[in-house]
Amino acid sequence: MGLFQFVPARRVVPLVGMAMVMALAGTGGAAGGGGAAADADGAGRRSARWTETWGAAVQQPVEGDVDDVPNWSEKGFRHQSVRQVVRVSAGGARVRIRLSNRFGKAPLRVDGAVIARSGGGAQAWPGTTRKVTFRHSGRHSGATVIPAGGEAVGDAVRLSTSPLENLVVTLYFAGATGPATFHRAGLVTSYRASGNHLNDVPAKAYRQSSQSSYFLSGVDVSGPFRERRNTVVALGDSATDGVGSTPQAHGRYTDGLAERLAAARRKLGVVNAGIAGSMLLTSSSCFGEKGVTRFRRDVLDRPGVRTVIVELGANDVGANWATGPCFPSSHKPVSLRQITEGYRALIRAAHGRGIKVIGATLVPLRGYPGYSAKVERLRAQVNHWIRTSGAYDAVVDFDKALADPAHQDRPRPGYVYEDGLHPNDAGYQAIANAFDVWGL
Repeated sequence: MGLFQFVPARRVVPLVGMAMVMALAGTGGAAGGGGAAADADGAGRRSARWTETWGAAVQQPVEGDVDDVPNWSEKGFRHQSVRQVVRVSAGGARVRIRLSNRFGKAPLRVDGAVIARSGGGAQAWPGTTRKVTFRHSGRHSGATVIPAGGEAVGDAVRLSTSPLENLVVTLYFAGATGPATFHRAGLVTSYRASGNHLNDVPAKAYRQSSQSSYFLSGVDVSGPFRERRNTVVALGDSATDGVGSTPQAHGRYTDGLAERLAAARRKLGVVNAGIAGSMLLTSSSCFGEKGVTRFRRDVLDRPGVRTVIVELGANDVGANWATGPCFPSSHKPVSLRQITEGYRALIRAAHGRGIKVIGATLVPLRGYPGYSAKVERLRAQVNHWIRTSGAYDAVVDFDKALADPAHQDRPRPGYVYEDGLHPNDAGYQAIANAFDVWGL
């Protein structure tokens, strides 16, 4: 799968002026969570510090399967249970879930939710299933209704978790959900069953599978964390989303980084907020909202964020002169200055919240559709700015980690997926190894 996998276009938002980015540092308005409002537990008491241990950047529904793997986002769900597997990056004594109806056109009713340890595949570990409740007007219910465009945060449940273990989150929808807010390239199997199978331990009823995630946008843990903020968010495109890594193998660079942090006994959660095809300055019906728009939701509004890794711009550069169903007729090439102004807007917004910003250089683009000498010149200019401007608090050199020493414009042969562009598992591990785990 390349950075651009075209699907039927619906609506593309053109480039916006930087004036709109000023709203980035504002307080999120989603129902039920985000920011300080999400730091109270289900009983209304001030809780221990929350760290996001797993997360996904949500996208609008798209038609058709994804790389020949079933995609349920367009039709949504009705009288069905959806069981999703998540690997936590940090452990804790309690856990809670976040659900998103960001792209819903109507209120979403969730008729039940549970969380359990994974027994492998769609199986729950016996004796670990915990009912999730939601707080409404001082009362707690196992069902909730999420407004169109909103988010819900479940009450805290007692379930001890350890770094790098798998959990399963199961949602039941009695009525029709309509098209589902989802994350396309999940690379971990989700399961579906007809009827209410919330509390099933065996996997027998879960006969259908997908590699996308649906409505689930985050899993938080609380526990004896030493520092006030303990969440690291990776904002990016397919190089963050993990395109080219082996499905089910946890081969994204964020997975490798979480493993390195766990080995170093650093209690930090790592959230992957990558979207394959994502751009810094252009929204797309195919690849989601632009980085300067989704930054608040995908970074600032998550709990306990201490550091953000910004890996965006490769698609702005690679598709700078492109046309197609994912681009409006008004799409025009962007300049180095526009791209760096976009970076500066994200940096200002993060610094306004006391968040450290690490800039990632753009990966080699030789295998990119439409690659040209103009693309390579702009990539080199962007990378020079990232490395030398001093705008970021730190820089991680993805380009250097992946590039072939003999051919700097292309990835090292052992580090590249069969498409000639995306990293493979070894390439993503090389990126993870480029980080200073004590500098996060």
